[in-house]
Amino acid sequence: MRSFWMKSAAVFGLCLLPMTAGAQQAWQPTRQIKAIVPFPAGGGTDLMGRLVAKGLSDRLGQQVYVENIGGANGSIGVQAVQRADPDGYTIGVLSDGPMIVNPALYPNNPYQTLRDFIPVAMINRFPSLLTAHPSTGIKSIADLLKVAKEKPGTLNYSSGGIGNFSHMGLELLAHQTGIKIVHVPYRGIGPATQAILTGEVQLLYNNVATSLEHVKAGKTNGLAIGEAKRMAGLPDMPTIAETVPGYEFSAWIGLYVPAKTPAPVVARLSKEIAAFLEDPATKKYFADQFITASYKDGPDFAAYIKDELVKWDGVVKTAGIKVQQ
Repeated sequence: MRSFWMKSAAVFGLCLLPMTAGAQQAWQPTRQIKAIVPFPAGGGTDLMGRLVAKGLSDRLGQQVYVENIGGANGSIGVQAVQRADPDGYTIGVLSDGPMIVNPALYPNNPYQTLRDFIPVAMINRFPSLLTAHPSTGIKSIADLLKVAKEKPGTLNYSSGGIGNFSHMGLELLAHQTGIKIVHVPYRGIGPATQAILTGEVQLLYNNVATSLEHVKAGKTNGLAIGEAKRMAGLPDMPTIAETVPGYEFSAWIGLYVPAKTPAPVVARLSKEIAAFLEDPATKKYFADQFITASYKDGPDFAAYIKDELVKWDGVVKTAGIKVQQ
């Protein structure tokens, strides 16, 4: 009898081998994949969405196409990802604003980042540059802090809207230094940029690629970047952290899928994002456009998100930022 059970167990184990091996095989999509970008075409998130879609299409052997679903600070597009079937055929290329700032801004935000989504991979950062209109005479972060402390509330800055990275970058600076500066929101980063170029406002925190052309033309003064360390492509440009220790903020983008998406799907997508970022063509494009690759796998990305949610909840509450729902 013992011999019978031992033989039966061995046969049963052999029967399980194909099933186990199959379960561990890498996911291979069999139809096209939709990548949702929660903003209109033309912005930084859309740019990264299209780069990622092309990179994943090449690596997965199936077309990945972008669908732009804008509105409500990115919330509408994010909810479209949230409601999608968790099968790998709808992914979200989502920025920090709707995933990190919105939950702090909106008391009744319709989603929770770490409950309703699986973070697949962090993709990149958009290093940003704080600039001042030449009429202010401000040429450094030290100059800015001096004026702001001597004349609280007299300096103003434009942004692409409440909760936009251009808003939160200066809110973080105010939070860490105790200065009082006035926020002037615009309908998008384009009008916000025009505002500083015409002298309508005095300060703007915007991505390096856009800001640098105006600095080089003498239309604005470049003060410092928001990265933790100086950038290789801009070795003479200081960081804000050199004057305000601990300051670090740039807009960033990650890849997400709906909760309950199978682990093999998540693993394959994360692996291909890592490969996309290592591609020489990607590296060259990023260097030319002052974009920083910032890959984190799922667990590391989730841990980063957890810390960011706590940080920005504190900034929003301390600053008393309110939005109408």
